[in-house]
Amino acid sequence: MSVEGVLVVVAVLLVLGWYLSYTATRVDRLHQKVEGSRAALDAQLVRRAAAAVEVAQRLDPATGMLLVDAATESLSHGERAESGADPLDVPPRLEEVENHLSRTLSEVFQDGQTLAQLRSEPFGPDVLDVLAQACQRVQWARRFYNDAVAQTQRVRRKRVVRWARLAGRAPMPQMIEIDDAPPAGLV
Repeated sequence: MSVEGVLVVVAVLLVLGWYLSYTATRVDRLHQKVEGSRAALDAQLVRRAAAAVEVAQRLDPATGMLLVDAATESLSHGERAESGADPLDVPPRLEEVENHLSRTLSEVFQDGQTLAQLRSEPFGPDVLDVLAQACQRVQWARRFYNDAVAQTQRVRRKRVVRWARLAGRAPMPQMIEIDDAPPAGLV
């Protein structure tokens, strides 16, 4: 083999090595983005549940108890999910628990009288504003998370990533589909 042939082979190997290194770094950055956006989503879900508990204290006892139960289930599910789990895994029942809280919030505020009553109380509008902001931030955080997951899945489906195993042993991140629409009239 001539010197020129060896140089061509070395150049091709260097370019291939650079491409694999670049792609592995990109996959790693995307996984970090998913983890960061997942932490933000979890924080916003906790914030929404805490705001729901605050609102529930100002409602009639029966309605307040329903809302507190749904919010407490959401809070306790978040605590159980954090203990030693892979940040790319979606905890079991997350969607079910968060959908239950969303449905309960919608049921509480469906008639409009509850909103009017809370807005007429001292500090009631402030509590409702906090809940409305928390609901809106959950929507944004879920969208950012699902966008990051979609980007990561798109890159991980490439043949070179699969063949060279550039994602290592990290699980494929999964979308989170929850009903995050704020109650009617709240926003």
